[in-house]
Amino acid sequence: MRAMSAAKLRGQPSDRGRFLRIDDTIATTGLSRATVYRYIEKGDFPKQRQLTRRCVGWWEADVLAWLEARAGAPDAT
Repeated sequence: MRAMSAAKLRGQPSDRGRFLRIDDTIATTGLSRATVYRYIEKGDFPKQRQLTRRCVGWWEADVLAWLEARAGAPDAT
């Protein structure tokens, strides 16, 4: 059996980052599902990455960087 990382044993994300699923992305950004996908279509939100055949996720650091950029924008609409 492989050894688990210390972060996983503590129930914390890896220091290297993690993928957010759609519900986590919605909770982190405060956007609706439709708005997330609308922004992706316009090129205004980080693209999701295919994790498995039926599963996508967003790299958490990309989403947080997007939020930081939006927070500094004069008109975030």
